[in-house]
This record gives sequence, structure tokens and C-alpha cells, in this order.
Amino acid sequence: MATTFDVIINHADADATYAAQVAQAVFQEIARLEDELSRFRASSDIYRLGQLLAGESLLVGMAAWDCLALAKAMHQETAGAFDITIGPLMSLFVTSEGEPRQVSKEVLAQAQTIIGSHRFDIDEETMRVTVHASNMIFDLGAMGKGYALDQAADLLQDWKIANFVLNAGDSTILAIGAPSGKDAWSITLGAGAKSLALTNRAVSGSGFAVKGAHIMNPRLFTPVPLKNRRTYALAPTAALSDALSTAFMVMAPDEITALCERYEGVEALELEMS
Repeated sequence: MATTFDVIINHADADATYAAQVAQAVFQEIARLEDELSRFRASSDIYRLGQLLAGESLLVGMAAWDCLALAKAMHQETAGAFDITIGPLMSLFVTSEGEPRQVSKEVLAQAQTIIGSHRFDIDEETMRVTVHASNMIFDLGAMGKGYALDQAADLLQDWKIANFVLNAGDSTILAIGAPSGKDAWSITLGAGAKSLALTNRAVSGSGFAVKGAHIMNPRLFTPVPLKNRRTYALAPTAALSDALSTAFMVMAPDEITALCERYEGVEALELEMS
């Protein structure tokens, strides 16, 4: 997942020895999910989906199923602003050094034939995924970290830890419960630009400060224009906040407002970057 994960446990929930054991279990769970969900690991369900030809199908495990089901739902709810199959555009519009480049209409048209969440179906009863284009690229980078945090949170609660913060490289943070004597965890966003009181909710941010023009617009098949702002999404789960923070970079303000009004606990926030 190409990021650093941090675990903060409220001191009243566990002594140092128990907290260390819990943290180790969390990191092992994240490593397991990396094996199942990375498109770069030949043993993963996501990698194997990318090897299928049009019309073929694959039985996937629970982790891949959860992510693909959420991805399909988010593609529909955001009117196509979120799409996990947009990967081919990255290699076209961005060089290996991260620099932008021009793409011909012919090359772009060819890439579009394997892009689109409508090009794969999921069967809930069999947990089987069928693709309708050959060698599609499934990339969970816009939601995988959040999903890993959600699963780690379930694990922590199994260990009877009720108050904790899970942080995936400062891009997605999940806060459950609160520190002793407090009503919420205090989370700092945007290099200190804003402090947020967070409990039983996640926040994720998307922007250009770290990776440059790496966010693609699935509606237009073009990179999202660079801007000196970072977009945040708050949601009841980390996977949802992770996905929405990317979608909000593409969606118009009125679309974002309408989506937030439809779902309890979902909010959008935008910060200017210094």
C-alpha cells in the first residue's frame, strides 16, 4: 500500500506489553490484506483479475469482494467520478518520473476500451467477478488503505481495545472512541492548518502536494487539473472516506453537497495549501 501505518491506543485500554501485542496483530493483518489486494502481487485476487480475458470470471476472497462491491457502489453514487479501473491513464498521462505528457487521440481511445466499472460484474451469491474487457487494470489505491484500517479496527475491538486511532500515512485516519477524559480524538489536518475532533469516524484527504498530477477524471479520461487545495471526506468508515476524498476531486460542488445530504455522517472539507 506504499505508506506507513500508525496505531495509537488509549493508555487506559492496555498496558505497554498488551498494546505491543495488539499493534503487532494489526500490522500482520495489514500485511495479509496487502497480499490479497495489491495489483502488483501475482498471488493476489486483484492481480489475477487483471489477467482475465473478456468474458472470463474469477472467484475472489472476502477482502477483494468487499472492495469491489464498494467500488461498484461508489461508481454509481458518484456518477462515475470514482472508478478503480482508471489505472491505464496513469501510465499514459504521467511519466515514470511523475511528469505530465501529451497523449494522442488514438492511444487514448485504445485505453478507454478497458476502462470503466461497468466493464465488470460481481455476483453476490458466488462471490465471482466477471470481466467484459481483456487485461483490465484494477487498482484499489484510492480505497485500499481505508479498507485496511476498517479491518484493523475490527481486529482491535476483538482484542477489547475500545479507544484508538489508526493512521495510514496521514492520508486516511480512523478514530474510534476517545482518549481518557476526552469526548473525541484531536486530529490535525493539512500540516497544522486545521484541527478536527473525531470519534467513531474516518477522514481522508486527496491532493497534489505529494504525487503531483496523479488523480484521473474517469468521466473525461483526463488528469484532474492541479490546484493548491486539499480535499477531505469524512465518513463512518475509512474505506468510504478514502474513496470519497478521491471522488470529491472530480465532482462539482453541488454534486458533493447532494451526496453528503444523502448519507448520514458524510461531510466534505477543503483546505488551501500553503
